[in-house]
Amino acid sequence: MENYTSADQELDRLRYPIGRFEAAECRTGEARNQSVQDIRELADVLSKAVEQLTLEQLNTPYRPGGWSVRQVVHHLADTNMYAYLRFKRGLTEDAPEIPSYRQDLWAEQSDYLEEPTESSLQLLKHLNGRFVLLLDAMNEADYDRTFVSLGLGTMTLDAAVQRYVWHNRHHTAQISSLVLRSGW
Repeated sequence: MENYTSADQELDRLRYPIGRFEAAECRTGEARNQSVQDIRELADVLSKAVEQLTLEQLNTPYRPGGWSVRQVVHHLADTNMYAYLRFKRGLTEDAPEIPSYRQDLWAEQSDYLEEPTESSLQLLKHLNGRFVLLLDAMNEADYDRTFVSLGLGTMTLDAAVQRYVWHNRHHTAQISSLVLRSGW
């Protein structure tokens, strides 16, 4: 068993400001509706989190060894695209296999390092508008459908939507906690 130092604990707290993901087993329609609302609002919430930041601040890592705010914003656009496509495959195919991708290497590409965040914020707004339409049309049985993530195993669409919402909150909290700690 590893012994964590206080520095390790602090880095873990900075990396996971809202804690690690845990899926709820039985969800109500009300909880699902809240997830849909969270997806609907992501672009606005994220925009508010970064709108006052300077270029220097956007290029600041949210933690030592972490991505810059700019990279996190672009990562959220890419992962929401990927989530939407995974979800559509889960709705239209029987337990499709979904490959993973090298997020760490994607974050080092020029579109993450040079592109203004506005393009990803606009992408999120329009993409998640479509995602919400899809989610609003689903019935209870649709949420029991599955896909097989090569990185995470078999997952129901209900667990997947929870994971997507957590992921969005997780990264938005990384940005917000940096802003708060830095006094920006």
